[in-house]
Amino acid sequence: MTTAYSQLRSTFARLSRFNHLSAIAGWDMAAMMPPAGSKARSEALAELSVLSHQILTAKQVGEWLDQAESEDLNDLERADLREMRRKYQQSAVLPESLVQEKSLAGARCEHAWRIQRKSNDWDSFAENLREVVRLSREEAKLRSEATGVGLYDSLLDMYEPGMTSAKLDELFGDLKTWLPNLLKTVVEKQKSETRVAPVGPFDIEKQRQLGLQVMGRLGFNFDAGRLDVSAHPFCGGVPEDVRITTRYNEHEFLSAMMGVIHETGHARYEQNLPKEWLGQPVSNARSMGVHESQSLLFEMQLGCSEPFLKSIYPLVIEQFGQREGLDESNFIKLNQRVEAGLIRVDADEVSYPAHVILRYEIEKALIEGEIEVEDIPALWNRKMKEYLGIDTVGNYRDGCMQDIHWTDGGFGYFPTYTLGAMYAAQLFQCANHAIPTLQDDIARGDLTALFQWLQQNIWQHGSRFTTDQLIKNATGETLNPAYFRKHLESRYL
Repeated sequence: MTTAYSQLRSTFARLSRFNHLSAIAGWDMAAMMPPAGSKARSEALAELSVLSHQILTAKQVGEWLDQAESEDLNDLERADLREMRRKYQQSAVLPESLVQEKSLAGARCEHAWRIQRKSNDWDSFAENLREVVRLSREEAKLRSEATGVGLYDSLLDMYEPGMTSAKLDELFGDLKTWLPNLLKTVVEKQKSETRVAPVGPFDIEKQRQLGLQVMGRLGFNFDAGRLDVSAHPFCGGVPEDVRITTRYNEHEFLSAMMGVIHETGHARYEQNLPKEWLGQPVSNARSMGVHESQSLLFEMQLGCSEPFLKSIYPLVIEQFGQREGLDESNFIKLNQRVEAGLIRVDADEVSYPAHVILRYEIEKALIEGEIEVEDIPALWNRKMKEYLGIDTVGNYRDGCMQDIHWTDGGFGYFPTYTLGAMYAAQLFQCANHAIPTLQDDIARGDLTALFQWLQQNIWQHGSRFTTDQLIKNATGETLNPAYFRKHLESRYL
């Protein structure tokens, strides 16, 4: 018998196939596409987004959702139905015209940003960004009116369901009471430690080979994904075909290596989502905060730990040979160095939250109309000075133009990085308790038990549980930022 729920499953399976095409075309646009293809690709992706919007918001879908509520469904199907309704409600509030306009404006802004950032051209970038902000404010207004939450919260909910700016203000407010002093203390402590910058150049192909070797050590499935290059490292594609990227600099290799480790954390999560439910909303990653918890668990909790660094050190020497600054002790120190810097993606885990809080405060004020695009550079500089002691006047390239997120209206995303760091610390602490031999395993290069723990507690569940429930099931409690502080003080003090 055909049920309303089975009709919904067919509809969402179809949408998943369109999303597959959109994801791969989007990856290609960022990694491989020649510049002249931008306009045609942008229009194709906008057309695809409108088609998906039409399918998802059809009147019959709403009727099926209501009918399915009274059908005999098991727990997983109920969770799937909950996520279907969530997606339907998120889309139904937006008119097709706005979906298309936002897609085109975002693609145009992002494509131009790739050139404008290199040339430090804030004025041209701002011109495109104003249109993205205008459309994002329009979207926030519609979402806010439909859900009854604030303008910024309505966008935040797209990335981190259940999170509010009031809760973020509480979490980040607490961070701001102790993190600046910790940063100063650690920087002062590390002044007495001798560090030597490894002498380049570091061949790009050898950097790529190192990245592939480390990805293999981290369990990446190369039959279901690949590594490429882009202006901004990211993880894209779909669970069956995960595309990760990094960027290389022949003068140093650590940022590319750590970028690969970070994106591999995202990729392993995607590659291990519940396969029997792929194509259905319940199989999707729970939230961006949970997604970032996996990338940051790989990069910071695991990747910057002494046992892991020692385990991959032979791979580094295999590629680059023994040279000044590449002895094992110095290699570890370099990856645990703490210092305030301009670039978020290159920041250490102690200073990183300051970069996130700065962006959160600016984008919230921007969406809520408290500031305009032209106010961003001065506000950015003021907050960089206050939080990290760094001046960015006139340096838009390494300041307010450095990230890709705002170019396509990704407002509400940035807070998930620090939420992810908090989740990662909590999860890794619990994994250590559950696996008494974990640190020895890591030192031997055997990560099997850790991956099994993540599979059992996070990966296999997709969106079956709310974020709070998922974290509580895994660790015994909902988000507790005390784990993050304990981790930083333990590693760096």
